[in-house]
Amino acid sequence: MRQPTRLTFASCRTLAQIGGRESAVAVGRNRYFAVCEYFSLNPSEQCASLIVALRWAHNAFTHAPPSSARRTIPAAVNYPLNNRIFRVECALNPRMNNENHTYLWQSSDWPNWHFDWAALAEPLAEVSRAQGRLLGRLADVGMTLRDQASLVALTDDVVKTSEIEGEALNVASVRSSIARRLGAEIGALAPVDRHVEGVVEMVLDATANNQATVTPARLFGWHAALFPTGYAGLSKINVGAWRDDANGAMQVVSGAIGRQRVHFEAPPAACLPAEMARFLDWVNAPANVPPLIKAGLGHFWLVTLHPFDDGNGRIARALGDLLLARADGSPQRYYSLSAQIQRERTAYYDILEQTQKATLDVTAWLLWFFDALHRAVEHAHITLDAVLRKARYWQQWATLSLNERQVKLLNKLLDGFDGKLTNQKWATLAQCSPDTALRDLNDLLLSGVLRKTAGGGRSTGYELNEWQD
Repeated sequence: MRQPTRLTFASCRTLAQIGGRESAVAVGRNRYFAVCEYFSLNPSEQCASLIVALRWAHNAFTHAPPSSARRTIPAAVNYPLNNRIFRVECALNPRMNNENHTYLWQSSDWPNWHFDWAALAEPLAEVSRAQGRLLGRLADVGMTLRDQASLVALTDDVVKTSEIEGEALNVASVRSSIARRLGAEIGALAPVDRHVEGVVEMVLDATANNQATVTPARLFGWHAALFPTGYAGLSKINVGAWRDDANGAMQVVSGAIGRQRVHFEAPPAACLPAEMARFLDWVNAPANVPPLIKAGLGHFWLVTLHPFDDGNGRIARALGDLLLARADGSPQRYYSLSAQIQRERTAYYDILEQTQKATLDVTAWLLWFFDALHRAVEHAHITLDAVLRKARYWQQWATLSLNERQVKLLNKLLDGFDGKLTNQKWATLAQCSPDTALRDLNDLLLSGVLRKTAGGGRSTGYELNEWQD
């Protein structure tokens, strides 16, 4: 005899859209039962074939049951089971009757998003105007400088989307990996490890190939790129596949062991094939809302589904970047939303949690998303200023003969060197002897490229000379 299969009511409601038929239902005071014939041994299809039966049981419990639901059995527990019929028992979740649910994906009309158009109109217009101003500035510079600005934005995106999750990537390695793929000239390339390569591959595929159809296989490829070893830290995870909840429900938690706080619980794994199919159909369909709204909704929707064992935030942000690239009508990125989210990380997690525990009105999330996007675009002007300033700097010293070490270290100073540059630091970064470092520095001092900072002796520091615009 096959053991009874247990499903939560929430998963039944979510999977109701994918079909199936009921064989019989029995309704009790606080529980309902379904006996259902399934059509194959595939677990997802078994689950699908149960859904309508469970839905009829819910109707029979909460409303006047339709005629199809009258085919009940007196005692489901005694119903004979064989290799094609099995029994499912579910506890009725009272929250679903009055919409006093914990998470919005448990709502009866999930995922029918709605929002206040009037409240979004002005923030949406402001973001569009900011994007227009940025693109206007970029149109006035050459292709080389646009490529440099894009390289900075993409590097920020890769580094910061990982930093949000508490993972630090080597900035030089990320920049080298992106530059090699884009064919950008940045001088000597830094060594790159396969983990950096994986994140870069995902971000570039999302943006450069933004018009390509988003399929489960494509998302699985992104996921496999993020976890090339099959491990997240010390934990082995399902890579390139939807999560299976083998170790319990997918929850976002914080706090020490024993005092953990659950911020969010994702839909059951049994729902994912149907939920992701519906989501990807929506992603790939022509937009029935403004493209920037679709980008915000897509980001939030995928975070809510949390379809993978790990890496959900990074994949959701990559999917958001894909939708933003579609909205911009360009594969080139000149601003980084991930970098802005990292700067506002606490607020980001707070608005996600608040929205996921509210209703399907996602106005608050979209307002936050547009505000963060606006700030990201404005910050891109600072990046562009730095790119232009760097270009003017090298034009100023174009006739100066510099060695590879000097070019490398001057670029570090131009990109924003952390701390004071000393002879010893130069030697370490340039991988040369202190005597060679001192000769490099003295040459630059004599040429007027560098000047000494306050102090002297072994603590002497060096900085870029004033700009001569």
